[in-house]
Amino acid sequence: MNSEPADAEGAPPQDLGYAGSVVDKAIEYMTGQNISSIAIASALLGGALGMLARSMSEEAIAGILNNAIASVRNGEFRAMAEMPPIPPHA
Repeated sequence: MNSEPADAEGAPPQDLGYAGSVVDKAIEYMTGQNISSIAIASALLGGALGMLARSMSEEAIAGILNNAIASVRNGEFRAMAEMPPIPPHA
């Protein structure tokens, strides 16, 4: 699998879709285990930051986080917030 960061033009790595589907399945599993949304999100965020810390400078990580903050402030996640929560599996 390709584990390279985005190229100079900003194209995502080839395995991004696969990684995303694995994360989606992990979220679905944890939701089915009645793990709270905040616990799931916190664990995923912590894991993502740890992964970035192993491959990027602190300045680069801060840039990513600043872009995420700008996206939140610009309302890019508002549509997601208005979606109904994922129900836990019985």
